[in-house]
Formats: sequence, C-alpha cells, structure tokens
Amino acid sequence: MKGLRARRAGLVVAVVLGIVALAQTPAQQPTFRTEANYVRVDAYPTKDGAPVTDLTQADFDVLENGIPQKIEQFEHVMIRGNLPQELRREPNSVAQSRAQMTDPRARVFVIFLDTGHVDVFGSHNIRQPLIDTLNRLIGENDLVGVMTPEMSALDVTFARRSTTIEGFLARHWTWGDRDKLVPEDPVEKDYQICYIREPGIADEMIARRREKHALDALDDLVTYLRGAREERKAILTITEGWLLYRPSQPLADAKRSAPPSIAINPATGKPAIGDRNFPGAPPASDCDRDRLNLAALDDEQDYRRLLDEANRANASFYPIDPRGLPVFDTPISAPAPLAVDLAMLRQRETSLRTLAENTDGLAMVNSNDLARGFKRIVDDLSSYYLMGFYSNGRLDGKFHALTVRVKRPGISVRARRGYLAATPGAATAAAATRDAATTPAVANAETAAVGSAIAPLAGYMRDEPLRVQVAAGWKTGATPSATLWVEGELGGDVALLAKWREGADATVMITDTAGATLATARVEIPRGSRSFRVALSPSPALTSGDYVVRAGARSGDTATTVPVRDILRIPAPAASTSSGAIFMRRGQTTGNKDVPTADLRFRRSERVRVEIPTLSTTAAGARLLDRTGKLLAVPVTAALRDDTDGSRWRTGEVVLAPLAPGDYVIELSEGNTRMLSAFRVVP
Repeated sequence: MKGLRARRAGLVVAVVLGIVALAQTPAQQPTFRTEANYVRVDAYPTKDGAPVTDLTQADFDVLENGIPQKIEQFEHVMIRGNLPQELRREPNSVAQSRAQMTDPRARVFVIFLDTGHVDVFGSHNIRQPLIDTLNRLIGENDLVGVMTPEMSALDVTFARRSTTIEGFLARHWTWGDRDKLVPEDPVEKDYQICYIREPGIADEMIARRREKHALDALDDLVTYLRGAREERKAILTITEGWLLYRPSQPLADAKRSAPPSIAINPATGKPAIGDRNFPGAPPASDCDRDRLNLAALDDEQDYRRLLDEANRANASFYPIDPRGLPVFDTPISAPAPLAVDLAMLRQRETSLRTLAENTDGLAMVNSNDLARGFKRIVDDLSSYYLMGFYSNGRLDGKFHALTVRVKRPGISVRARRGYLAATPGAATAAAATRDAATTPAVANAETAAVGSAIAPLAGYMRDEPLRVQVAAGWKTGATPSATLWVEGELGGDVALLAKWREGADATVMITDTAGATLATARVEIPRGSRSFRVALSPSPALTSGDYVVRAGARSGDTATTVPVRDILRIPAPAASTSSGAIFMRRGQTTGNKDVPTADLRFRRSERVRVEIPTLSTTAAGARLLDRTGKLLAVPVTAALRDDTDGSRWRTGEVVLAPLAPGDYVIELSEGNTRMLSAFRVVP
C-alpha cells in the first residue's frame, strides 16, 4: 500500500525526557546494575488517586512468575517540575540525549499528536492545557518527545526545554486534520479523484489509512522506547480514538466508476470535464490496489498486539480526547444516523480507556475539564519507587511476568508488568559489549562508520522532484575503464507526479570541480515510470579526484524544467576500487520487477537490493545491521552479477517483511574491506 508520511515530519520537533530528584536526595546516588539477570522495577503507588510518598523497602513485595524475589536496591524518587527554561540544560548531541534516557531515575515522555484523528477545534482546544502541563511537569533533567503518525520514531530529535514544543503548538494550532474537507495528503487526494462518484468509498479508504498509520506509528514508537530504556515510558496520546476497522468485503467489492462529465477536480479545485481534464488522476490500478489492501485491514488485531508490546516495553499510555465532552462523532456537514454515530462515539472512547487500563496509564475522556485531567497525570507521575533484584529465573529469552504488591492496606500500585529475559547468547554479547568499553577507539570507529552511512537518510524527510544516487567503479575487460553509474528518481507533489506519469527525459552531466564538462547523457523515462539508470565513461578517463554529477529532468507534456535538487560531489575511485552504491526496488508497486531507485525509503512489502561495482570474482559476506551497528538475525542474500555493459556488481538483497520501521545498514565485506549502504523502512 502506498503512502507518504513526511507531510509534517520536518515541522515537528520531538524531545525525550528524564527527571530530577528533590534536593534532599543524596548527591552520590547508588548505581543500578546492568547484569543480564538484574531486573529494575519502577512502581507508582497511590491512595485515593494521590501518590503515596512514605513507603519503605519493607512495604513492597516483588514476584517474578509468582515467585518472590529479594529486593537488592531501593530508592524513592520525587520530581520537582516547573523550572525556568534557562535552568534546563540541553544535551550537547543526539547521542548524549539518548544516553540520558537510560538513567533509571529519569522519566521519559512522548507526546503523540494523532493528526488524522483530531479535528481543528480539538487541536486548538488542547493547546494551552498541554503547554501549561509541560511547564508544570518538566524538571531540570526531564526529556520530552513529540511525534505524529507521519514520523518514524527514529526521526525524533531531542531537547529539554518546552519552548520548542510551545512554539510548534502556537504556530500550528490547527494541526488536526480529521474534519478538513480537502485533505493535504496527496494519496488521500488521489482516492477522492479515483472515486469521485462514490465519495463514501474514498472516505472509508482515507479513514482506514489514517487509523493504520496511527497504530503503526505507535507500534514503531513503543518498539523504539523498549530499546531505549527498561523503566516506564509515558506516552501522552492526543487523539479522539479509533474505530478499529475489521476486514470489509463491501469495500473490497466496490467498483470504480468513470468521473462525471462535469466535476470539481479535488487535486486542483477547478472544474473538469470528463477524464481528459483530470490530469492529476492516478492510474485506476493504484487506487484499486490500495482499496483491496485497506479492505483487508484488521486493526483490532493490531491494536491488541500494540497493548502486548506496550506491556513488554513498560510503556504506559495516557490517552487524551481533546474534544472534552463530545456529543456527536461525525461532523454536522456529513452526519451519520444517530444510532450509528453513538456507536462510533462509544467505540472511540472504549479504545482509549482500554489503552490506558491495559498499560497502567490514565485516560482523559468525556470531560470538559482538561486542566484537571492533566493535573491528575502530573500528580500520577510525580513520585515513584525504583527497585532492583537479581532474577532467579532462567535466561530463556521469554517474557517474565512481574507482580508488585504493597503490604499497607488501601494502596493501589501500578508497576512494570514484566520483562523479556535475555537469552544466553544475548547475555554473552552484553558481556562482550562491556568488555569492549576498554577499547573505546574500536567502538568509536564502528559507531562513526555506521553513523556516516546513515547520515544521508536525514534528507528523506520530505519528497523531492528529483533524487540521484551515484556509484563509481571500473568496468571489466582488457583495459578496465573508470565509470560512473547514475540512478535518478522523479517525485514531488500530486500535480508534478501527474506530469511525470506522462513520460519525461533526464539529463546527467559530469564536470570537474572547476565546472568543465567531461561527459553528458540523456535518457528517456517512459510513460508510467519515474526512475532511470545511466552509465558514463568520460574520455579521457577519470583520474583519482573529486567530480560533480549534475542532473535535471523535464516532463514530456509541458516542457517544464525541474530544478536540480541533487548535485553530488563524488570521489573517482583509485584503480580497482569503487565508491558509492546504487539500489533496486522490488514489490507490488513495481509489478514484482527490479527497478532502479534513488529514493531510499522502502516499505515492508518490498525487497531492497544494493549494488556496488567491483572487479573481484571473490564471494563476499553480507550482514544486516540496525542504526546502532547491532547485527540483526535477518538474512542478506549476497551475489556477484555481470552486466551486459561489461560491469560487475557485488549485490546484497534483503526481504523487508521482518523489519520494523527504522534505519538499517547492509554490510558487504571482502577481506578487510567493508562497504556500508543505508536505507530506511517506512510504515
């Protein structure tokens, strides 16, 4: 299923937070251990809704799989919020802020703005109470994060000062999209065009797609937070709730009719007569494919899986309905029958209450007093107890249930529900990691190499009219020749994509750093395609040094020149070496054929293949790494491929279905040489 999720990711800054103990906390705090069988537990006891602050270690019992455990460490942490902005010290780097998340005394908050399930009134109504809550909540060392469904959890940036979030909410107080008649998402506009005579079909497709994106994003966030720290993570979810769509046979059987003779094109807002005046109309096959995929959704199952993953990750949800006390679920402009509307309203409320109750959070629903509800959340998170014990359970890689009890009567306690025990292999790896700390130069070099490979992915937050990838190497033969292979891919908004569908041509030029042209090539991009691949072998041959690749494109129907977005400076390789890599994509959208791609965002339904030019005939090793350099148990198929142009390619191919959204690195190695190529998986 297609979809673009970068609509607002560039506008939203996200933060992630820790906490400060009261002044009476000892300056030298005990160190919480990290052994494989050492488990940390955070507990939040309350009485009549208020935190209980005078408990001792003797008041607690901790059980693992029903077996009592001996508490080895105990600490009470209280939070002092509402500090001036100037006292909140910002991390010096992303790596430093992520390291601060691992502090067992730190709370982590993420504010999730569910843009597709909040209307304009709700996004405005929640702004000031949310800002006031942040000012009361955030302490000296707190980290807070903001995320939307359009973002990957890995796109979250980090800060401590709430002014960044306040600025966003002040500038974009109408961020809610639920009741907007004209969607901003180009894919949703495509649905309206495809089913202009059956608007109900487009409306259901849009609603299903938005719900899928929201649940996928929350799952991505929970997965990320689980790897970031063991202790509780609080996710303040601003949403009106979900209907939890099930498979729909009527939607699967729906038919697409021809547009009326006279209509308004949703993409342009202008009158259109028949098919010939719908230049933005997507291919019928694209809409039908998405309709079938959306009809098969089972969000109820995904929702249940999200609850399980949240408990495994020790993540608590605090869902907040920004409407306050809603009367109707559907807008006045398109009301549903009263009985249907009431059922939808109750389902959304139930989904939020269930989310909170099953993850030890609190739900703010059916209340016009948002400030009071936020105060409950602040109080709930203002005091907690940290405990640690050595597990007597097995290192079996399974989920171990935890139960925390307070012996004093009348007290309720919410605590971590369990943890995933390490496997013996993981425990050995963890020990090796600790030993590697004695050789920081090697560890730092590895981190730098993986970070350098992933760094260019930061440029994939939004769509561009033209992207380019370049690989430099040597062709085989009696006299090997230096060659540059250039891949390009056309993109942009819905209007520009419509032009590209009519066909286009691209021009690629290689120049030296002084601007002198060394080689050019023109390639025709056929109708229905958006990518190209071309090889250039300048004469005289390239020597080792820096060169510039310039690319431009022109649509076939309007002769409109697209501004060049990728001007790449690349090093020409020394003899028998290579630099750079190019990629191939394969999936339903490509007709299950390999096509060149310069857009390094891939979906889980696709395969990705990286190709690196080589003169070698030696087989290479291949591995998949995550963004931290950790080896993943996902196979990479390595091979050597000879092309008809005399080039030879070392390839690595990965099936993406097992991967969660995030950034990954394919490592191809030959002897002591490693080649790292990064790509991104999007929901």
